[in-house]
Amino acid sequence: MGRARSFIPALKFGHKIYPEDLAIGNPWANYWYVDGDNGSDAAGNGGSVDKPLDSLEQAVSNAARGDIIYVRTLAMGTGATDPESYTENGVITADKDCLSIIGVGTGRTQGGLPQLKVGTTTTQAIITVRAPGCYIANLGLNGSGATGGGILLDDDGSTKTAFGTTIENCHFKNCVGTTATNAATGGGIQWASAGNAWQVLIRGNRFYKNVGDVTVMGTSGSVPQDVVIEDNIFSGPAASVDCNIYVGGGGVNGLIVDNNIFTCNPNIGSGTNASFIVLTSCVGILSNNMFAAQTAEGVTTEIKFGAAQENLVPTTMFMANNYGEMPTGVGAGLISGEIFRT
Repeated sequence: MGRARSFIPALKFGHKIYPEDLAIGNPWANYWYVDGDNGSDAAGNGGSVDKPLDSLEQAVSNAARGDIIYVRTLAMGTGATDPESYTENGVITADKDCLSIIGVGTGRTQGGLPQLKVGTTTTQAIITVRAPGCYIANLGLNGSGATGGGILLDDDGSTKTAFGTTIENCHFKNCVGTTATNAATGGGIQWASAGNAWQVLIRGNRFYKNVGDVTVMGTSGSVPQDVVIEDNIFSGPAASVDCNIYVGGGGVNGLIVDNNIFTCNPNIGSGTNASFIVLTSCVGILSNNMFAAQTAEGVTTEIKFGAAQENLVPTTMFMANNYGEMPTGVGAGLISGEIFRT
């Protein structure tokens, strides 16, 4: 952009260029800007970086289908050890299909992304998706002090749907459901008990200290299909986590869990699952993942995967190229070994 200023007179003399002026993105979209430090939710605001809105809730309310919302990181004071947060309960209503919410920060760390915390309703998710085709990226979601989880895919197959959602490059921390030691009741990204919400992509996110990272709480409406979970780093340490990926009810058809890092063997106190994964009734493939070892007092023990093991992987889920640290006394001289169904 520096060189462009030399050749484009408007830029040279101080004018700004906006995303809608560039030949990228959605040419039919309106763009909305959120800056909690400098913005105002007054009528007429939000359409430019010079007159941003104060809240994400107002931006979502203003937006129409296919629009794009940019959220700016809030300023942090000298010596800050936790980001300043937007405290809201955002709901993407059914008429906002293909809405994009994109954070503007410096990288996929808790301090590098615009952070959202729950608003006044502490039992509600930080963001609830009830429209299809939505895109959520580059946001931090901190569930501290709440029991509604991070992002809820709230799909009843009728008046609200969340199929086609993409969630990527986000940071999830301290997300928990209604039971503080059971991932089955919620976590970072979660399906409502009706299930539904087909064609979902969860990619490139960082999860940390969540009781559950990705949770399908039930499938009473329909079994989700075509769900891809790839290139994520899942929660640790062990004492904070019950299960990284939990699927209850009728499972997920066409589930792909590929190229993820599982950083600890979950073992939260009084935990219900104490597992990396519970993939009840799922059909698909578990491939190219790295699993941390289970170690107690310096002794590494075998991690077991299978239809009757602590890491529940039914025979309808293929397993290929998954690796974990070898247990002590097995495969002398080897650092890691491929994981098989037992």
